[in-house]
Amino acid sequence: MPSWLPSTLRIALIIAMPFALVLLVVKFLLSSDVFPKWEYNLPETAYTDQYNLFKFPVDYYGFTKEDRLKIALVSIEYLNNNEDISFLAKLTIPQEKVVNTEVGTRMYNDRELKHMEDVKAVVRAANTVMIIAWFIMLISINTLGWGAETKLLLRSGLIVGSIVTAAALVGIVLFAVIGFSTFFVLFHKIFFTGDTWLFNWYDTLIRCFPTKFWFDAFLWIGLGSLLEAAIVGVTAWFWKP
Repeated sequence: MPSWLPSTLRIALIIAMPFALVLLVVKFLLSSDVFPKWEYNLPETAYTDQYNLFKFPVDYYGFTKEDRLKIALVSIEYLNNNEDISFLAKLTIPQEKVVNTEVGTRMYNDRELKHMEDVKAVVRAANTVMIIAWFIMLISINTLGWGAETKLLLRSGLIVGSIVTAAALVGIVLFAVIGFSTFFVLFHKIFFTGDTWLFNWYDTLIRCFPTKFWFDAFLWIGLGSLLEAAIVGVTAWFWKP
């Protein structure tokens, strides 16, 4: 093995770990109905009570918990399948649940559909980054773990990588908790172009996915990733090569 390779692989492991761990949690949330079922089955509260951890704001325009869950699950399905936007464009809501008569019974208006296309593109990019990050991690772990002389570098890389991941996540979670509105706007400005992510209060995306939904999602991602980092770090700490 070239003399420069072990140190390079250790650095690659440290850099890849935050992306691998965080995006794995994101992938879980997008591949499972656990999170939306948790959210929509919380007791309902006033819409102004957005940050109550144990309640979910009611939709004043008439969507029930069951309506919201159904729309959420089909929206998540679109983000995971290979269908184009017609998958969502053809969907409707009951006439009695319609608020914007200009859109009629369409579940999503044109602006919302464009945003969902953008979200799908971001999800696919995130999946690609996750695969690359895990590939780098596994290559680094397998290569460094092969020789007795490089196992200490592997242990060090895992510990430092978990610390870097935890530190970054603590900072992000604190930012989100203290100033979520600012964090939410910044997030969209980084990952989306233009203002297609801005909607009216009566649009389906806002009715089904209010601020509370995203606040909790970021908490789940942050805490889930911190748990992963803790498991990796503690395991590496007690590992004696």
